[in-house]
Amino acid sequence: MPYFVALLTLTAALIITGCSSNPATGGSSVVFTSASKEKEIGQTMYEQLKEQGGFYEDSELQAYINRVGQKLVAVSDMPDLDFTFTVIDNPAINAYATPGGYVYVNRGLLAYLDTEDELAGVMAHEIGHVTARHSARQKTAQTTSKVLAVTTYILTGSGDLAGAADTYGAQLISGYGREMELEADSLGARYMHKAGYDTDALLAVIGVLKDQERYQRAKAAGKATGSYHGLYSTHPRNDKRLQQVIRTASQLDDVQNRSLEPPEPLRKHLQGLVWGESIQSKREDNRFYHNKLGFTFAHPEGWNVSTNADKIIASDASKSMTLTLTLSREPTDQAPQVFLESQVSGALSASKALEQAGLQGYTSIVSAQGISKRVAVIYYNGLAYRFEGEAEDFNSGDALILPMIESFRPIHPTEKAVGDGQFIEFIQFPRGATLASLAEQIDIPDAENQLRLINGLYPSGEPRVGDWIKIIR
Repeated sequence: MPYFVALLTLTAALIITGCSSNPATGGSSVVFTSASKEKEIGQTMYEQLKEQGGFYEDSELQAYINRVGQKLVAVSDMPDLDFTFTVIDNPAINAYATPGGYVYVNRGLLAYLDTEDELAGVMAHEIGHVTARHSARQKTAQTTSKVLAVTTYILTGSGDLAGAADTYGAQLISGYGREMELEADSLGARYMHKAGYDTDALLAVIGVLKDQERYQRAKAAGKATGSYHGLYSTHPRNDKRLQQVIRTASQLDDVQNRSLEPPEPLRKHLQGLVWGESIQSKREDNRFYHNKLGFTFAHPEGWNVSTNADKIIASDASKSMTLTLTLSREPTDQAPQVFLESQVSGALSASKALEQAGLQGYTSIVSAQGISKRVAVIYYNGLAYRFEGEAEDFNSGDALILPMIESFRPIHPTEKAVGDGQFIEFIQFPRGATLASLAEQIDIPDAENQLRLINGLYPSGEPRVGDWIKIIR
């Protein structure tokens, strides 16, 4: 069964309601899924994100994020739940939790954090959503249907996977509302205190990300912009209710096993963090990629693929087998079968429709004057991709040629060619420098404001000499 079909089957349980005790709040809640179904849903999405290259490739950073997360889980209301913490390769400022204990933090959010306490604040808030079972307590079918639609989009491999995952997270939490967010704040602050973190870091993160929201609003001429959900989008800086839950958590006196282990310096884990667009490109061996037209197809080991102005030719080492690809405009009024049959002459056999990666096509063997060829056409992005495969021994050659045609598909976002990239680097602020002078050496749009934002100094602050600051190389 395809993954997205399996997930839709699993999430069908969302329409079943029941009453369940909430371990985090001690009360009863209306829930729409069982704990086992939540785990299945969350795990299915996790496996797909992993398989399709959504994870940020830095094993040391991933291990660190997991250490911080597990430290918080150990003092949470669900210490026995198997939580999974993952950094997503996405520049957007976001973090979210999906059912069953899966917590995701975008690398784009990490760039704006200064301490492990702030990181713990983000993660504790997401853990609070899980322990309070907020995704299971959604009370609208509309939210569920949005989640299912985005899930299908993710799991069919269409579009930008990590961006779709952000949309998934946004839709999942869109129905939480202010009360659920405040509940996650309260639980998160309690977990932070029990784990030995400074709960005031929650307010520090709000300040940093409110500055980002303010900057984006200024760029958009006052128009509302998207931002990280939860305590960052629902609370003003001086939110009295949030300040109260933080004070309450920090004054807990019933914590017997409170951790006193000092946090690690965050900068040692964020040194070299990718800034901006991803530089990860997952390209397979024995596969041809056409960056400009955005397509790829596999070929047998040892084959060579050459391109010229009007065709692409794949051939084996002896040149006894070839597959030639040419392009023309996709006809607007002809199905692939009709178009293909209009382009060839001879007897057709072994014909079949091609339906791969959501594309439509058709293939046949055409025989004339004792010579057989494999022909095919696939429509993609307004063009008709026409294939012609030949072999000295056609029967054995076709066993290699047809799979090549059937492997044709769009390039996935994680396979796109990338440049050298830009990275976060920590330096001590030099004497005589200003953020404006440092920004002159950085090749990114609006560099000065970006430096201020990632260092919590927007709109006009300056570091002190010797302060550790982030720059972008």
